[in-house]
Amino acid sequence: MTMILPHIKQIKPYVSGIQPPTGNDVIKLNLNEHPYAPSPNVLNVFRTIKEESLRRYPNSQCDELRRALARKYDVKKEQTFCGNGSSEIISLLFTVFLDRGHRIAIPDPSFALYYSMAAVHQVECLKIPVRYNFTIDTDALITAEAKAIVLVNPNAPTGLLLPPQEVERIAKHFSGLVIVDEAYIDFAEADSSIVPLIKKYKNLVVVRTFSKAYSLCGVRVGYCFADEALISALEKGKNLYNVNFISQQLALAALLDEKHLKTTTDAVKRTRDDFIKNIRKLGFNVIQSQTNFVLCSPPAHLGKDRARKLYNQLLERNIYVRYFEDKLLYDKLRISIGTEEEMKILYDYLKKLMESATFNNS
Repeated sequence: MTMILPHIKQIKPYVSGIQPPTGNDVIKLNLNEHPYAPSPNVLNVFRTIKEESLRRYPNSQCDELRRALARKYDVKKEQTFCGNGSSEIISLLFTVFLDRGHRIAIPDPSFALYYSMAAVHQVECLKIPVRYNFTIDTDALITAEAKAIVLVNPNAPTGLLLPPQEVERIAKHFSGLVIVDEAYIDFAEADSSIVPLIKKYKNLVVVRTFSKAYSLCGVRVGYCFADEALISALEKGKNLYNVNFISQQLALAALLDEKHLKTTTDAVKRTRDDFIKNIRKLGFNVIQSQTNFVLCSPPAHLGKDRARKLYNQLLERNIYVRYFEDKLLYDKLRISIGTEEEMKILYDYLKKLMESATFNNS
């Protein structure tokens, strides 16, 4: 007799990118991690953590971090929430606001964790196809018969940004919950975030993370902004002490170093734009990204299976990028932006490959 619920047994688990072995010869460009170290303040705080802090329970409400977030984004502390990574917040949104048989509308393709969480909570996932150029059909989202809309902005894995006025149009004209995931917003053009709109729209939740722009994937801290009533509901549904003391302190240290955030995100954006320009010269079709990754297609003359072949050849060189087994993405690779040196190594190899017969013979 199995103890596993039938719908859980049938779910295809969320698949992350390969975790390659560590080593100086490995170039890891498959998980959208920040290529630069977090703020020096983070390590300084880490070194000062005392023994007593480890044996005491942490602040269960993340009060200090929430106050700092409220100050930075000009909202109330009661309009902020912190979680064990944005992944916990995503799960909580389903737990607290969506019930079995409800439906969410989400662009397709988008961040696959939302599809997985919908399946776990027995919520129907209405996938709204993106247009031929991967832009989002906002009218189709607004008119969808759904309890909630999920919008990853900039979108993953495309890297495209939906302008703030279009996001506001969704919040204004859709009567249900509107979840906007801004995990990559710090790599987008200025004034792209719609956090200020939570004061205007009580159905809006904006999800953010310390994993991307703050270089804290391993610390696991996410946060979100919403109307006080929605935040109060999330507090009721969360696990006790969901963010540990060390993570709270390290996230706070990173948040307070705005200069480091700007310096490193600007560096990533410059490297990204240069890389896009360079591989376009090689014949790659590249979507103009507003994130720390690019989605691109190798030149069409290389054949139908060109993306998979290139992915495998890069693996042989210890260069890890992302390939998706998906009908919309089978001819594309998603490449995270690394350091200038890493991207130059990748570009030089791609250039050599495109100029030789090696690829076609693989």
